[in-house]
This record gives sequence, structure tokens and C-alpha cells, in this order.
Amino acid sequence: MTRVAVLYGGISAERDVSLSSGKQVVGALRSAGFDVTPIEVGPDLRAVLAALYPAPDVVFNALHGRFGEDGAIQGVLDWLGLPYTHSGVRASALAMDKAAAKAIFASAGLPVAHGRVVGIADIADSDPLPRPYVVKPLNEGSSVGVSIIREGDNRRAAVVETWRFGPNAMVEEYVPGRELTVGVMGDRPLAVTEIAPSHNFYDYESKYADGGSRHVVPAQVHPDAYAKALDVALAAHKALGCRGATRADFRYDDTQGEPGRLVLLEVNTQPGLTPTSLLPEQAAHLGMSFPQLCAWMVEHAACRV
Repeated sequence: MTRVAVLYGGISAERDVSLSSGKQVVGALRSAGFDVTPIEVGPDLRAVLAALYPAPDVVFNALHGRFGEDGAIQGVLDWLGLPYTHSGVRASALAMDKAAAKAIFASAGLPVAHGRVVGIADIADSDPLPRPYVVKPLNEGSSVGVSIIREGDNRRAAVVETWRFGPNAMVEEYVPGRELTVGVMGDRPLAVTEIAPSHNFYDYESKYADGGSRHVVPAQVHPDAYAKALDVALAAHKALGCRGATRADFRYDDTQGEPGRLVLLEVNTQPGLTPTSLLPEQAAHLGMSFPQLCAWMVEHAACRV
């Protein structure tokens, strides 16, 4: 029987999401017949290393955010020679760094939003882009720290005062329209989902609270836009050098008519696996149960040395 250690929790702003993902994964892998050891990760790396002895056959990385999704824990597992799920050090680090990922997407000819990196303090004095625009941390996920500055509001100073994500931020044009996402498993894009948040935009609460958003799969968009979203998601996955499962997020501006403008926002190298997460929903749409999805991830685990 394959022995799988599931890492979950972590020390990032997405700890609660990871706790939920990990608990789901542990149950799914046990139902699929694996010998599972849950390891709740905290700030003590030595405790994590001790919990990984004796060595499992595979590590299922259910961590989200910094230190779990940015190449840090992947480097530790490579050092230990342990096969693990999802992407390796380089792809994880690049995807988590929004500026680096955006440069790679642009060089691959993929559609990205106009934007740049600015010092967060500079936003208090003037608008770095015409309004409306988006301010986001360079190295966070799950929409943590994301704000939209719209015409007529005076929130710039408040955004700066409450900022806790380092000296710089990514600012991008706000793309109107709809939120789309595409899961990728290996070399196969799964489906296009439209996400209709319960309020202004797809923030942390919309992603993880019950009733926070409504998911439509397959998305009811122009066939050309649907096909392009599948192609771009797979191309972005490959451009970063990802492995296993990822999820690409898009804005789709059809406000001036279809087929509209598709804009790639980011690639998540470790998509959420919570009860409200999108990748399991897309897999289910194609006939793959959650235990089967988790088993596929284990079977495609690798050591990236």
C-alpha cells in the first residue's frame, strides 16, 4: 500500500484554506485505499522533518501561499529526495511571483493586463494608472490583499495604511466583464468555469465562504472565447514549467460584445481542494470523483531534482 504524507496548514495568510484542503484530501486518499499520514505544518520546520521520518512513498502538498506554494517546501522535499505532488521549485516560485509570471506569459504571447510594479507608499500620493485599477500583493494567493480603486473613491491612503505585504505592489488595469477559470491536469485543460461572486469581485470571502459565489460549468461564453481559454491555460501551465494540476484565472471582457477580450491573470500551482474549490468541480464535471482526482495527483507525483 502506498504511504502518503499530507502536508497542510502552513504559516501563510492562506492557512485556513490549506487546513480545509488538507482535511478533504486526507479523507479522499483514505477512501481511495492509500495509507495516509496527516502532517499539520506550523512554524517549526524541524517538526515537519521529524514527521516525515520514516520517509513516505509520496508527499501530498496541500499547503497554500508563501512557504508552501512558492518553491520553499518543494526545495526541502527535493533535498530529502521525496516525490511530491504539484509543481517543482522553479515553476512554483515563478507562478507565485506575479511580476515574474506576467513577464513569462507576455514573452509567450499570452494575453495579460496592462500594469507594473510600484512602491506601495507612492500610491498614497497619486494614481499609478488611470482609474479603475487593481492593487495586489506580489506574492500572495486567494485574492489576499487585493483592492480595486474606482472612480470617485478615496481609498488609496487606507490601502497603503493597512498594507502588510512588503514595500512593493502590482498595479494593473481593471478589466471589466466576467471571471473565468480553467483547470489543467498534466497536458489536458479541463473546462471553463464562470465565477459569479456574491458581491463586487472574487475576493477571499467569495472563494471560500458558503454562498460566496456561484459557479457555472461549462461557462456560457462565446465558443471562440471558451476554446481560447482552454488553450491559454495549457500554454501558461507549460510556459511556467508546471507539473500535475494547476488552475488559470482570467478576466473576460464581453461588455462590448462577443467574442470579447480574454486576459490571463495568474496560474495557481496548487489549486484549492476545499468543498467550494473549482478544480474538483471541473474534474467532477468530466466524470472524475474527488478521491480519483487526489489519487491522480499522487500517481503523478515526482521528485524535481
